[in-house]
This record gives sequence, C-alpha cells and structure tokens, in this order.
Amino acid sequence: MPGFQDRWEGSGRRAKIDRKRLASGTISVNRAGLLSSPCTFPDLVGSWFPPTSREDEEPSVIPTDGKHARRRSPWPIALGAGVLAIVLVAGIMVYAAMRTKERSVFKGSEVATKAPTEPAPQLSEPPALDNWPRWGITHTQYSADNEPQDVVDQARGVLGRVPMLQNQHIMGWGVGNPEPSPGQFNFVDLDRRLTFMASSRAVPVITLCCAPDWMKGGQAGRTDWSKNHTVAPEREHFDDFAKLAARVAKQYPTVKHYMVWNEFKGFWDPATNRWDAEAYTEMYNKVYTALKKVNKDIQVGGPYVSISSSTRTEGPPSELTGPWGTVDQRALDAVKYWIQHKKGADFIVVDGASMTNDKGNVPNDFAAQGKFSAITTWLREESDDLPVWWAEWYVEPENAQWSEEKRTAVQAAALMEFAKSGVTTALYWNPQQKGEGECPGCLWSPKMGGELPMAGLLSGFTKWFPNGVEVREVETSDPKVKAMGQASQVVMVNTSDQDVSATVDGRPVTLKPYEIKWSGRGGA
Repeated sequence: MPGFQDRWEGSGRRAKIDRKRLASGTISVNRAGLLSSPCTFPDLVGSWFPPTSREDEEPSVIPTDGKHARRRSPWPIALGAGVLAIVLVAGIMVYAAMRTKERSVFKGSEVATKAPTEPAPQLSEPPALDNWPRWGITHTQYSADNEPQDVVDQARGVLGRVPMLQNQHIMGWGVGNPEPSPGQFNFVDLDRRLTFMASSRAVPVITLCCAPDWMKGGQAGRTDWSKNHTVAPEREHFDDFAKLAARVAKQYPTVKHYMVWNEFKGFWDPATNRWDAEAYTEMYNKVYTALKKVNKDIQVGGPYVSISSSTRTEGPPSELTGPWGTVDQRALDAVKYWIQHKKGADFIVVDGASMTNDKGNVPNDFAAQGKFSAITTWLREESDDLPVWWAEWYVEPENAQWSEEKRTAVQAAALMEFAKSGVTTALYWNPQQKGEGECPGCLWSPKMGGELPMAGLLSGFTKWFPNGVEVREVETSDPKVKAMGQASQVVMVNTSDQDVSATVDGRPVTLKPYEIKWSGRGGA
C-alpha cells in the first residue's frame, strides 16, 4: 500500500547479494582504530557466561518468504476417516468461535503450550559509561543465541569489546509470543536474548512490538506468524498491550529504554490513504503511562514511523526536499501529530533509507546519505530538540550487488551524517542468517565465526564518536574523500572505486578504492 514500509524478516530493503565473504578466526580492527594488530576473540573478552543455546536448536519462529512462520510437521501418509472427521468438526467450531470482523483472519498456525513458570533472569547491570554509546544493533531472527558455542563466544567479543546498544523486539525477530493467552506469559525466548545481551556488555533497548494475536482479533492461545506483524492491536486492547509492556519492564528492570511499536505496522488507513497517527498515539500514550508507573526513570520514545522519499514532483507537496529526493509528507504529518498529542516522550524515533522509492540513491550512493542529516535536523526542530533515534537505517538499493568494501564505505558515510547532525542513537539492523554462506552486511560469519567489516566500523564509531563527544570538521583536498574528526581521532573514507591520494587533516594519505582509514590526531 502507498507509504507502507514493511520490513519483517529478510524483506527486500536488504538486497541478497552473492560475493565472497570476508571471514577469519581472528579479529583485526586497525581500520576501526581499536587495535594495532590482529588478536583472537578470547584475548579481547576474557571469560564468558555459560552457553544460552545449542547449535542444533531451532528458533521458536522461522521466517518464510520474508515473514515469520512456524515449521509444520507433514501429515501422516494414512489418515483415518474418523480422525479426519474430528479435525473437520473441530475446525468448524474454532472458525465459528472467531470474531467475524475483517481483521479476524488469523489462521492460528502455532498453538501455545503453557510454559513452565520460571523466575526472571538475574541480568548484570549495563556497564557504566562516560557517554551514551550512540551506536548499536538490533538483533533479528537469527543472532548469536542461534550459533555454535564457539561462535557465541566470538560474537560476545565483537559486540562487547566496546559496549554498545543492543535492541530486541518482544515478539518476532527471534522470539515467540510473550502472552499467547491473556495473563499467560512466556518469556523464555526473550530471557535468552536479554541474557546474551547482558553477557556481551550491552546497553539494552527493547522494542515493544509486536502484539499477541488475541489483541488483534485472533484466537487466544494461537499465533499466526504469517500476518502477525501487519496487524496492530484493536483499540479495545490498547490497555492490554500497555499492561504487557509494563509486565516486560518488570521482567527486565535493567532495561531503561523502550521504543513503542515498529514502523506504524497495522496503522495504515487505506480509506484515507494516510497513517492513522491518532490510533497509534492513543496506544503510545497508554504504553508511556504504564511504563512510567513501573519506573519513572524508564525512557520511552515513538513514533517509530518509516520516512520514505521519492524523486517524483507531482502529488501533494512536501515540506522536506533535497538533492536526495522529496520526503513523503504523510510520514511527516504522522510525526507532527504524535509530537502535538503525545503524553510525554524522552526521545523521538524514526527509521528510513537513503534510497528513494523510485530511483534508488540520488544523486549518487554517497551524496544520498545527506537525507539522514536533513531529516534529523527537521525532527529536532519540530520536536523542540528531543533526542533523535534512528531505529533502522538502510543504504543499499535492492539487488545492487555491491561489494563488501563499497557497502561498508557507504555505511561509514551514513554514520558520519548521523554524527554530524546530532543523532543521539542509530541502531544497525543486523541481517544475520541461519546457515553458512554469504551474509552481506553481517557482523560475523554465521556458523563459522570470524568478524566481518561492519563490526569493526560500528566498534570504531562507538569508541571514538559516542554521544556527547564534539564532532569536528576535517579538511580534505579531494572531495572524493569524506572525513570527520574529534579531538584525538579522524575517520576518512574514499568514496570512489579508484585509488585516491589527498591531504586529510594536514597529512598526506593514499586510500584504496572504498577504503576506510582511522588516524590519530592531536598527539593521540
């Protein structure tokens, strides 16, 4: 539908690209300015917590065709007529019991079993840091808890050597239904993810999405993953969703930052061809109130709407345009409504891509990253300077077939835009996969271990450019080299596919195609 930016597991906004993976058993992060020589993960992180998953375990939710679905056992070859009749009668009774409203179309492919009552995990407090990290990741369908133990340990090293933000959704993206029936909670999967996050020195964040089926017209005790993410709670269940949010906050008292919902999923109104910001804000306000009652120090943000752009000039005018395209005014209107009618907020959240909907990155892959700065500036002005969070951000057009070097270089340019424009938080959607093979943009090689380039880039920016550190302009003699600095470090990136020799920060440098280089300054 127009304006709907759906990004469930493995959607098209992350191109699936075939190329040789960069994987090894050691870390070398010179380009991130962290270490001067390769070292093994144990050298970095010392000892670790006990394992939280087995190599042969399946996640509770399996993605199918870009969405979550439960693997189903095949029917027996022979099925007695009597059993078939019972199944048919039961199916008719279940169907009749379902609500007849249009939204009540869940198939109920996963039947809940009552989970054993277990105490909440005793999680370590997040590390004490001088500055908010600014940078971090979101765990997706497959993450470290789905890996063999040696890879789990390596992932802890990659994520924990410089503590960063780690975000997890409460339903989907690697975890099952947290409340399959009213008052029946199942936090087994969420406990496992939060335990790993704590063991890897995370500053934890939780995204309050998605909602149990019974809040959306589905049947209590059943979860239909095929359409779960596309449906928002019904208005009569907004209070129930707020209660679930509060229950999650009580389960994880070390988590102090919550984003409410994800990309306005289910809040698109086809009748008016716009976002239903009124309904979302009503739900948000209930969640905000419930979380603050649990702990007034909990930080809450919204609206987590996706901001898209295009190169088209026809259609309704937009108040935000640039060489990178024209922003869809409907998304801006939704943000403005939330700003005006929210009960309170500690930060403002959006997501988006540098690409336009119709022509990819314009005017080119690197200059298009200026869209992030322009939107951030607009958000700060409209919200009276609320801290700006980017919950997701994407830079690569679908099927672009970028090399890992180019992808990481463009991502570095995007991070520079975030830092220069004063973004408080930018979370990288980590596209880890289940099995061995190509994993473009991943942080480590699935099942194999070995750090991939994006991990070093995130660690470097977390170390040198956390929130609160003054970002300084850096002169370059060649416009093909983008650079940014702080008091003791400079990061630079060659935006071309050719070698470039230039003077950067008063020093001569030669950069290989798409090379990222870190350099000390001021005696560092």
